[in-house]
Amino acid sequence: MLVVLIRLSRLSYLSAEVSSGQAAALDVLLQDYAYRAFVQPKTGVPYDAQVPSNLTGVQIAALRLRSGSLYRRGVVYKEFEFPVGVNESPYAERLVLVYQNLGNWSVVYYPLPGYSYLTPVLGLIAYDAINLSAKRLPYLDIKATDDPIKIKFQDVKPNPDGAAVKCVTFNLDGSVNLSDVGSGNTCLAVQQGHFSIVVESIAPAPSPGTTPNKGSPPSPTPGGRGKKKSNSKTWIIVGSVLGGLALLALLAFLVLWVHKYRERKHLEEMEKVADSGEALHMTTVGDTKAPSAMVTRTQPTIESEYVP
Repeated sequence: MLVVLIRLSRLSYLSAEVSSGQAAALDVLLQDYAYRAFVQPKTGVPYDAQVPSNLTGVQIAALRLRSGSLYRRGVVYKEFEFPVGVNESPYAERLVLVYQNLGNWSVVYYPLPGYSYLTPVLGLIAYDAINLSAKRLPYLDIKATDDPIKIKFQDVKPNPDGAAVKCVTFNLDGSVNLSDVGSGNTCLAVQQGHFSIVVESIAPAPSPGTTPNKGSPPSPTPGGRGKKKSNSKTWIIVGSVLGGLALLALLAFLVLWVHKYRERKHLEEMEKVADSGEALHMTTVGDTKAPSAMVTRTQPTIESEYVP
């Protein structure tokens, strides 16, 4: 049966992008909070744990087991039923199974385009139990060697469209598998990960008598929205042109102002240089005052007096 399950999972393999980094960070956080429930732990007893306030709706629990007991006897833990023959790698004398029910956070951490969830995503991850106060522990790789692990889902939403439901498995490496749902809303797995039941989203079919004509142009949007969009585009163009003209006018004004400012500064400098020269004596000539030199700097020489 295990060989058949592996073949079915390979045939139904679906490549989908999963936010593995975000989901892995959530696993680290939930492992820390799940281990906090071990105050005075007893082996084989599940302990429900609290989650941070910003993850309200998520449920977690922790169960410590001896690896030999899990291999020889199996265990029923929440919705998970482990058969005989489940082993872990690397070997650990004791291990902790951390249970996750992501509730309304399922689609946030495990989006699956084209499908709708009928159940919350359930996760089960194994860690080493050697240090119950440790954080950021690596996963233990657990696998079923004989019969598969069964996940019996409860609280399954009705499927109003009547489409075929599928089991989805989110592996820890980020890959996604789809397989058929068994009787009693049961899914099968051979290793740990996150699981749910989904249904393919069906686009609404066109109503009878309204088959679109491929050659005809698209019908106008009801309510005159197409006209409103055209008007809005016109106003955008007009506004852009007016804004460009206003910007050009502003630039021209700035250029003119800078030119006038430079001319004024040049005139002021010339006046300053003129004022800093020698002041001339003012003499009254009739009714008019005129500047006159106090001393003749160069004495005139008569040509007849020039002796070579």
